[in-house]
Amino acid sequence: MGRPHGIGIVGLGNISRQYLDALGDHPAVRIAAVSDLSDDRARAVADETGARAVTVDELVRHPDVQTVLNLTIPAAHAEIALAAIRAGRAVYGEKPLALSVESGREIVDAAARAGVSVGSAPDTVLGTGVQTARRAVDDGLIGRPLAASATMVTAGHERWHPSPDFYYLPGGGPLLDMGPYYVSALVTLLGPVVAVSGAASRLRPERVIGSGPRAGETIRVEVDTHVSGILEHANGALSTIVTSFDGTATTASPLEVHGADGTLLVPDPNRFDGDVVLRGADGTERVLPVSGGYEDGARGVGLLDFIRTTPGAEPRAGGAMALHVLDIMTGVLRAAEEGRRVVLTTSTDRPEAVPFAGRERWRS
Repeated sequence: MGRPHGIGIVGLGNISRQYLDALGDHPAVRIAAVSDLSDDRARAVADETGARAVTVDELVRHPDVQTVLNLTIPAAHAEIALAAIRAGRAVYGEKPLALSVESGREIVDAAARAGVSVGSAPDTVLGTGVQTARRAVDDGLIGRPLAASATMVTAGHERWHPSPDFYYLPGGGPLLDMGPYYVSALVTLLGPVVAVSGAASRLRPERVIGSGPRAGETIRVEVDTHVSGILEHANGALSTIVTSFDGTATTASPLEVHGADGTLLVPDPNRFDGDVVLRGADGTERVLPVSGGYEDGARGVGLLDFIRTTPGAEPRAGGAMALHVLDIMTGVLRAAEEGRRVVLTTSTDRPEAVPFAGRERWRS
């Protein structure tokens, strides 16, 4: 196998636990360094993993760090990514790639000039749920794809997150926070998008934190919290997406793909797995056997896939995909604000499909 790939983690908040659980004892990687605004938190993770707790500047230049795993808040994604690239390190980050298409393009272009790779969550689209649906679309089980719908409705992350402020600041909101899962799935299934339309609203100007040491504290809402969009795919298919922090729940399927000969009910792309159901034109339904993706996937699968990508090839969860998804989402928000259809400035190839890989394969 050779030496494990050296990882440096910047940002050790809530999401980091899932990455640490998946990567901490993985033989293909070694967590060499960690950094966080909280020195205590960094030291605790360093003690757990055997890594060194260092500053960000030290981490991106650490001789044992080959890839920087960027788990900071969205507002810091571009700054950390560019620092890693300047230091000659590959970078894989949490979603979204950046707060704007301009910043995202700066990251992708800087990486290309430096000869390093860029990757970005979400990696849930590499799981068996979306990848089995991808295989069904590619095999023509629903005929020509015509349309898709994606729906995400919750009451807001302040109910469970102890520090939810950034969800309601610029760069947050339901589309930029949760939309990457759904938009990445739509692009994986139906290909790139050429233009978007949208509408958005804001239910209330303040939210109350519901858990943790700040429970009962009021925070301001500075972004729209219910967003609807229409995506025009290059292949002629139309997708609709609804993301909301203003409802309580929904009975709608998380994701449906409609074709001339049938419909796919696709599991929630915020998860790695779930049943894919094919509904035929005659009304019959059947659960499709798993035919693609990483079995029992977890946060970090995309990073493992990323570091195993052939040098010079575009990673499945790569910068081109992340930039296009960001362009789609910010385009919908701009369309909602300006009341017009927005033509996108980016595109991407559909990522290469993931053959079925049992848990023992991605864990080794």
